[in-house]
Amino acid sequence: MSNPQLIRSIADIGDYLKLGACTAVMSQPILSYALTTHPSAGVQIGIGILYNLVKYTAPAFIFGILYTTTRTIINNRNLTYHQYLKNTWHALFIPTIWWTLIYLLVMPQMQQVNHYHNLGTFLWQFINGNAAPHLWYNTMMLQFIILMPLFWNIGRWCGQNAKRGILTAGSTVMIAGLWLWFYDTQVFNGPHATDWYLFDRLFISFLLYGIFGMLAWQYRQVFNRFITKSWSAIMVVFVVTLWWINHELFSYGFPIKLSNAPYYKPSMTIYDLAVIGLFAALCLHQVKSNRPFTNFVHQFAGFAYKAYLSNVFWSECLWLLFGKTLTTVSPLMGILVVYMLTWCLSFGSAFGIHAIWVRLKNHN
Repeated sequence: MSNPQLIRSIADIGDYLKLGACTAVMSQPILSYALTTHPSAGVQIGIGILYNLVKYTAPAFIFGILYTTTRTIINNRNLTYHQYLKNTWHALFIPTIWWTLIYLLVMPQMQQVNHYHNLGTFLWQFINGNAAPHLWYNTMMLQFIILMPLFWNIGRWCGQNAKRGILTAGSTVMIAGLWLWFYDTQVFNGPHATDWYLFDRLFISFLLYGIFGMLAWQYRQVFNRFITKSWSAIMVVFVVTLWWINHELFSYGFPIKLSNAPYYKPSMTIYDLAVIGLFAALCLHQVKSNRPFTNFVHQFAGFAYKAYLSNVFWSECLWLLFGKTLTTVSPLMGILVVYMLTWCLSFGSAFGIHAIWVRLKNHN
């Protein structure tokens, strides 16, 4: 396991989380589209439950990124911050720039909150994550990428020292708790719901998952043993918190508004951690059993972010072509067909663009 190439070639918990999050998140815009067809209350309830079921995506992705990055890089003392940023620039920043431009120039109707009307507002929409409904996540995630050395230093300080690990985890839980209280009282249910909306894409909102992802690798013997032995208890937590978050969503009445199911509340935080635990249990079982599926997960996880960037582009195209009509007639069929085609087109374009780029680079 000391060979960096070997370390990178093995599927890990981060791969399962990234692929699972990407696969799930592609359904969220489609569920939002479906609500615009004014479905019956029963269909709205189904959409709300499905939406909450997949409302683990951003935390899972952040946990997965920190887990895999810690596993593959934290002990590489020869890697400089400049080299790291150069690698991430090509892997993450360039695709983000291109897809953000596509949304702003080709699909300007996808913008959130405000629309650009000059160069200044264009640039503001470009960097604040409002170019498309899902790009808020890029703004948040790239903060973790830039701050990655902070997490490495915390991880190296912790090492495998139990007291330092407990101190780090406890402090992070306290920070997360205070942040959830602040967000609930000042933003979600507070006086700044409209003017402080950008707070939901600050990295601190997902700090808990980043730190826990790093600690899960650093204390992998303890973490893996806990997950393996406690997966059934985690499943119970998953079921209970899924009921909890659905109860909260439906308490707002009809029509269902998916904006009433934010990440930033205790119920959703516990639910997200339970889902992460279940994905970890699945990964550990399949890797231990040497299942061929792990190779699929590892390969597709490497393209998950690029597929994520394009998914709203493809779902919007499909929705305008036939999705709206089909969903109006048959909500379940419409959601399923648009979702499956979106997944195939998103990953197909991610693999295809990469293959074309490699060929052009090799040709030059």
